[in-house]
Amino acid sequence: MASRRLAPRRGAGDCAGFSTLPSCSRKCVPERRQTGRSAPPWYHRGLNPTPQIVVLDAGGQYCHLIARKVRDLGVYAEVRPSETPAGELESARGILISGGPNSVYDAGSPTVDPAIFACGAPVFGICYGQQLMAHLLGGEVRKGDQGEYGLATLDLDPASDPLFAGLDGRQQVWMSHRDAVAALPEGFSAPGRTATCPIAAMAAPGRRLYAVQFHPEVVHTERGREYLANFVFRVCGCRKDWDARGRLPLLEREIRDAAGTRNVFFFVSGGVDSSVAFALCARALGESRVRGVYVDTGLMREGETEFIRGLAGVSVETASEQFLTALQGVTDPERKRQIIGEEFVRVQERIFSERRLAGDEWILGQGTIYPDTIESGGTANAAVIKTHHNRVAGIRKLIEAGRIVEPLKSFYKDEVREAGRELGLPSELLDRHPFPGPGLAIRCLCSEIDAPVRATGDGYIVPVKSVGVQGDSRSYAPVLAIDTPDHGRATALINRLSGVNRVIAGVETRLPVSRMRVRACSLTAERLARLRRADAAVRRLSHASGFDRSVWQFPVILIPLGTTAEFPDSVVLRPVASVDGMTAQSVPIGAELLQEMRAELLRQEGIAGVFLDLTHKPPGTIEWE
Repeated sequence: MASRRLAPRRGAGDCAGFSTLPSCSRKCVPERRQTGRSAPPWYHRGLNPTPQIVVLDAGGQYCHLIARKVRDLGVYAEVRPSETPAGELESARGILISGGPNSVYDAGSPTVDPAIFACGAPVFGICYGQQLMAHLLGGEVRKGDQGEYGLATLDLDPASDPLFAGLDGRQQVWMSHRDAVAALPEGFSAPGRTATCPIAAMAAPGRRLYAVQFHPEVVHTERGREYLANFVFRVCGCRKDWDARGRLPLLEREIRDAAGTRNVFFFVSGGVDSSVAFALCARALGESRVRGVYVDTGLMREGETEFIRGLAGVSVETASEQFLTALQGVTDPERKRQIIGEEFVRVQERIFSERRLAGDEWILGQGTIYPDTIESGGTANAAVIKTHHNRVAGIRKLIEAGRIVEPLKSFYKDEVREAGRELGLPSELLDRHPFPGPGLAIRCLCSEIDAPVRATGDGYIVPVKSVGVQGDSRSYAPVLAIDTPDHGRATALINRLSGVNRVIAGVETRLPVSRMRVRACSLTAERLARLRRADAAVRRLSHASGFDRSVWQFPVILIPLGTTAEFPDSVVLRPVASVDGMTAQSVPIGAELLQEMRAELLRQEGIAGVFLDLTHKPPGTIEWE
């Protein structure tokens, strides 16, 4: 089989189809004359324009996404700290306040300069931003009787004010909150509501102050782009000044600046992010200065190492014993991620030593993308949802020392794929489902306790904890198992119950769920092999049916929920729809395919049951750990 190249595809000659900026020797800019459109005025300076929209960061998981969505509308936006004084925002045509993980009544919770509400610029609060606006202007915020996470139905009254123009009626929105506005500030109206949240939108059009409890910036709010466009253009009167065309040459410039005369050492997983980052660095620096290494950690899926061996320019390093030894006896998901990240640093050091590579002549390249950063608590007020392996202490030390290059660190998954297409990478790489850097280690759940499931009036509490994100905060809670795959019921249960963040439904189990129990266990080669076989079977059936093309990602999870010593584990199926990984919707599996998967999995050694994860993100993260 011919090898698959990660190097970017060129035309005839190194810079065919490109023009070159006079200020550098190799800054390739897509030829403008081919499109008939001129580059934006800031482009040739290599600088950003003055932001017309400023997003104040209150720690929300989607704060950076708000700015990205405004830029997608053609208007430059920047993120600033929430406490930025009003006097420093005078040039902004509009201000957005992000969501966040705190309560407005918490000591030290993020706030904004109250003067922004009288500075003349329109202000739009989102989620925590709505609560903060109400609180600072004399309204009342209360902890809700129940949370509201994921899909919700908004009823919006007809309105003549510009923010809500053309948006009235019933519509799907995306929520992630427990606190809510209970009483409006003076002069505000409440044009929008959901079944759980009576004040889901509020407005004082005469003062150009608006807020919503839901998240218009995420893809699952079906008309979210219209809300942002109305604010940017109708309310703020912004003009278009931003065009993302040509960003790859600017990224190449950043890579060259970061690397200087040094070479780049890459851990390539074969996934989208690392492949695109590797190709970008090769294009910016030349293939001779970029070295790609794939590490077989013993935590990979079936056939993954064989796939990687077909990638030109990437060598394979076997280190499964090193990783499995380091993970022996570990059950905590954060600790798993930290160990895996630190072991990658040790592999790099060993390779440098064995191959006599001078450490000061090399820096580490990573395919880090923005969701990795924000979930790792990468901004001042953001909660740590889960520390990604590319953000552990050893990696942070390299970042502080200026020995890391991460060309995609501000990108989302859909933007990474778009960049890969611009680079000419093959679709077999770009269209792969995302796979986590820690591999199967975070899909093979462990437990410190040995305990039975507990029956409740709503289902069965399974004492296996999974990671979630509720109201922009990390949650680590048990799972609720119900009898039938009812997504609507699952959402309602999570909203009502404060002690769970995920709902699963039994497809089939060898014994009733009430007679199953969780056993104490950690990562072992045997359990990883069990998960690897289950994952391979699900991927094969999903691909043969075409189902894998209808979902964004399809994790297969092994949990230590069993019936006997012969059948100690169960499999959870987790198909989701997403665009950027920041939010996700659980996807039903057709009855025929689901039964094929059930039958195949229950024929395998050690599997006591098959379950389907019904949880959206939020409140449950896509991966369980």
